[in-house]
Amino acid sequence: MGIDYSESIPNNVNLSDDRKLQRALERWQPKFLEWWNTQGPDGFHSKDVYLRTATSVDAKGWATYDETKMPDYRWGIFLANQKPDRTIGFGDHKGEPVWQEVPGEQRATLRRLIVTQGDTEPASVEQQRQLGKTCPSLYDLRNLFQVNVEEGRHLWAMVYLLHAHFGRDGREEAEMLLTRHSGDQDNPRILGTFNEPISDWLSFFCFTYFTDRDGKYQLKMLAESAFDPLARTCEFMLTEEAHHMFVGETGLGRIIARTYEVMNELKTDDPATIRAAGAIDLPTLQRYFNFWFSSSLDLFGSDVSTNAANFFASGLKGRPDEGKYDDDHVCRNAFIEIEKPTPNGTGIEIEQVAMRNAMNMISRDAYAADCAIGVVRWNRAIKKAGIEFEIKLPHQRFRRNVGLWAGFHFDPTGDALSPEKWQARQIEWLPSEDDRAHIKSLMICVTEPGKMAGWIAPPARGINNLGVDYEYVRL
Repeated sequence: MGIDYSESIPNNVNLSDDRKLQRALERWQPKFLEWWNTQGPDGFHSKDVYLRTATSVDAKGWATYDETKMPDYRWGIFLANQKPDRTIGFGDHKGEPVWQEVPGEQRATLRRLIVTQGDTEPASVEQQRQLGKTCPSLYDLRNLFQVNVEEGRHLWAMVYLLHAHFGRDGREEAEMLLTRHSGDQDNPRILGTFNEPISDWLSFFCFTYFTDRDGKYQLKMLAESAFDPLARTCEFMLTEEAHHMFVGETGLGRIIARTYEVMNELKTDDPATIRAAGAIDLPTLQRYFNFWFSSSLDLFGSDVSTNAANFFASGLKGRPDEGKYDDDHVCRNAFIEIEKPTPNGTGIEIEQVAMRNAMNMISRDAYAADCAIGVVRWNRAIKKAGIEFEIKLPHQRFRRNVGLWAGFHFDPTGDALSPEKWQARQIEWLPSEDDRAHIKSLMICVTEPGKMAGWIAPPARGINNLGVDYEYVRL
């Protein structure tokens, strides 16, 4: 399905056929642009950026590339094509026709799910607002801005659903999506990870690898929804989300490549020597991975959750890629064994719980396995370079603030610690002030086409068959 760019709000939902809805969204549009100009990338509004813009929702040939000033980017509303005769794929309503309108009994719950997802999209733009001023290359600067404009479009996707299906309540929620701000003490974003500062590019690459991957899994679960407009919206958002994770995985891979290059040049694995050479030592990278992976795990919610059970039972939110699971998509009488801490937190015991109550844990396990794929690639490259170091994801019990493990202390291997031991040893596993100061010292802007900062290797190829030395942002 093509996208109509002749209208003030590009869309493929025949917005002009609903004048009331169109007018409501046109009233919201200037407020969005004001938010973009005050909270979006700082200092680059007048620059031409080589951006991709969706032209269709077909997975093949769905975007075009051109130089665009970010405030002129054509944000819009794009839903994947409707599947004729689609039925609900899980839960108590499995096999029934999907909903085109919101059932009254699900109204509040669906609105909250959409608002929570929608709140993450502008939050990440706000977190990354100042990063352009310390870009390691024009290639990376362009990728940052591509992520930013697409997160802005994902906000539009959720705002459309709120306006189209939730009346006055939805319009009010859409307004509030622009009034909350990442890290604001009085009015922060809903989820904790989206209030974490991202003041350096290592954190940005970790965020796009780990936290945007959580976004992928949240979208996958919502793409199974019985509420068909939500499912179709998230299905197309996943097409754009893939690039965000690509930025994270290749960015971290390039940092690692530069590090082992320096190690081999200097014939040392001493972190202080590697830092003095202007690179990021592997132990520091490991501590950043520990921080962002554990923070992103919390976004899945509690391991055992009646909310998750209700979402699944009512058809609001399925497992990611529901079709890949066995024949039981109802799970009414299914049980699963889970690990939980003993009451004193010093041991681990096994409990059998209803599978519906463990849907968050099932999705989180799939997410963790997906994160591990990139780690395997990085370790393969490190080994090939002759370096004896292995990056590891910490255990899912490590540094948790949500769920069964919250309030207890575990090391990265999953072994229990006393509060005193945790306090004494956490500096071994999480970024220290010294780590952050070193990373900050490397954040010097490089804007000559084709040139890279000394702490990151060049990419293997440019964007859309262009060279790495193309002027992706015209400064």
